[in-house]
Amino acid sequence: MSESTGTDARSTAPAGSPPAGQPHDEHLWLEEIDGPAPLAWVARQNARTLSLLEGPALERLEADVLAVMDSADRIPMVAKHGEHYYNFWRDAEHPRGLFRRTGWASWTGEDPQWEVLLDVDALAAAEGVDWVWGGARLLRPQYTGGVHRRALVSLSPDGGDAKRVREFDLERREFVPGGFDVPTAKSSVTWADADTLHVGTDFGPGSLTTSSYPRTVRVLRRGQDLAEARQVFEVPEDHVQAVLVRDHTPGFVRDVAVDVVDFFSSRTHLVREDGLVHVDVPETVTVDLHRQWLLLRPQEELELGGTRHPAGSLLAADLEAFLAGDRTVVPVFVPDAHTSLQSWSWTADRLLLELLRDVSSVVLVAEPGTWTTAELPGAPALHSVDAWAVDDEDPEAGNDHWLVATGFLTPTTVARGTLATGTDPGTPPRVVKRAPSFFDASGLVVEQHFAVSADGTRVPYFQVGPAGLVADGRNPTLLSGYGGFEVSRTPSYSGSLGRSWLARTDDEGRSGVYVLANIRGGGEYGPSWHRAALRERRHRAYEDFAAVAADLQARGVCSRERLACSGGSNGGLLVGNMLTRWPHLFGAVSCGVPLLDMRRYTQLSAGASWIAEYGDPEDPAQWEFLRTFSPYHLMRAGEDYPPVLFWTATSDDRVGPVQARKAAARLQGLGHEDVWFYEATDGGHAGAGDNRQAARLHALSHEFLWRMLHRD
Repeated sequence: MSESTGTDARSTAPAGSPPAGQPHDEHLWLEEIDGPAPLAWVARQNARTLSLLEGPALERLEADVLAVMDSADRIPMVAKHGEHYYNFWRDAEHPRGLFRRTGWASWTGEDPQWEVLLDVDALAAAEGVDWVWGGARLLRPQYTGGVHRRALVSLSPDGGDAKRVREFDLERREFVPGGFDVPTAKSSVTWADADTLHVGTDFGPGSLTTSSYPRTVRVLRRGQDLAEARQVFEVPEDHVQAVLVRDHTPGFVRDVAVDVVDFFSSRTHLVREDGLVHVDVPETVTVDLHRQWLLLRPQEELELGGTRHPAGSLLAADLEAFLAGDRTVVPVFVPDAHTSLQSWSWTADRLLLELLRDVSSVVLVAEPGTWTTAELPGAPALHSVDAWAVDDEDPEAGNDHWLVATGFLTPTTVARGTLATGTDPGTPPRVVKRAPSFFDASGLVVEQHFAVSADGTRVPYFQVGPAGLVADGRNPTLLSGYGGFEVSRTPSYSGSLGRSWLARTDDEGRSGVYVLANIRGGGEYGPSWHRAALRERRHRAYEDFAAVAADLQARGVCSRERLACSGGSNGGLLVGNMLTRWPHLFGAVSCGVPLLDMRRYTQLSAGASWIAEYGDPEDPAQWEFLRTFSPYHLMRAGEDYPPVLFWTATSDDRVGPVQARKAAARLQGLGHEDVWFYEATDGGHAGAGDNRQAARLHALSHEFLWRMLHRD
């Protein structure tokens, strides 16, 4: 680890000044997503960008990336339900994918034999709809004679968040004739029992929130028309979503209703015969129910029974006692300056805690009741490790767990073990699957460094590149980050990134360097790390990222001319701010499916659901700080902006394509020529509905950045 403090103060100072008021928007016409004029503009922009990038180099890169994505040697990750292990798989022969299953002995063998349940390519051809897989929710076997017979299959017509949900017979391998069928919408559909669903969907006027998600949940019984379903739960229109799910755990079957107030606040209720029983905690406390236990994770300091518990703790209580007014809780985890809780999951008799200690994974096992913890071995430094139950429904495998480890240069391994319980000593995790290497990592190393941000905060970042790197500023370097929604960016293996950047060499024989910045706004150090960059404090995330860029240059890893940055979604907003506020630090920018117009983001797609993260531009006081990080409003003529590629998808119904469209159009209108734009048709917020589309976007982005860094 290292820390640099001697960076030039000017190098992290933002350029430009934000506008006041509500500026004129000359590109509102591009917000008509499927309008003839906007689509004609998109077609011209796509043709221009492809004329720049298409050629043998792009073709080779796209083929290399697609070979990784379609490789038969990838680990087919599975979910165990009963005796079967389920998997969804895409490859060259099945670009839209196969929903399939196999047995344990087959899956662990060299050549697993799969039972194909649903061929999405064949379904798309038969129905004339370009279906994109959206997942399957199996009905628990207690309702069907001890076996999994039915599933709710979700399919998107274009890769967007809106999906059609249909009942599927796993034994007959067909959709159930006359079975449940919820039309395409942003829905929440779950099993109540074999003949009943809880459905939140678009029931017509007034049934959606301003965030475009369901505000009511209704009970739909077999044979009923959707319009006949009885409403059982609703939330105010300005909240994000209403959710109602059934906990099917034998002995603890119950309905749980959640009012998602905003992205970080919710109210949890138990549905009982005499009405809703509120789990009375502040809205910023995450609530988890498991059997007789209640788990609480506060996002802010929480006082219970006269004791203060820090943000990011995990507290345990007896559920019924808590509902009766007893505020006795046991701390299962307490964070410190270096360690945060990322997630937790239950096996039948144990609780698994996934931690980050300076952005390296640690896994703890807790015993319910005593709540004592012990570290689970097998988590290497500077790696990411996930642990969860194999199948907590299975009495013979209820304490079996997966342990999945990955690193920047370490292909993923999947191990399976059994947690110790009572007199059962358990078994240590044993590796059952290893992914192959998809690029030559010899001579490459992973390092962790710390930059110092504008307010003195130490910001960690990972650097992946050649050992003994020549510190002369000429190494082509790609900096990535996210910094939002308490999402942590951790080490992971990417054969695509390896082939398109790390294993690529330029005319000087230099290979690419990849850097991942763990900036504030993310969750790497828990809720406090996230909340430090919320709303009016958003600038801290961008200052952190700029500090990492400046640190790389101060250490001689790269210069402005050899430093690119890339980000998508909230990460697109991040790199949009680098483009407009710190253009002197970067030689190229790739900005994908981005938020960029923070004046109108709440009126576009699902934007209203993110007010808790960014602020409300309709409030003049909040627009005062929002405008300081709204790239669309920070663009100026005459600025020395680096070359930028905006990319998006017409079918993105989460962020939407219009923000990228408008940003590209505005920059071009201001006289900037190195502004490029590409819009895929389907694929939703991911920008790709199959591997070929994903490989295309990945190759376009990386080929653009590589070329822009080597124009001298």
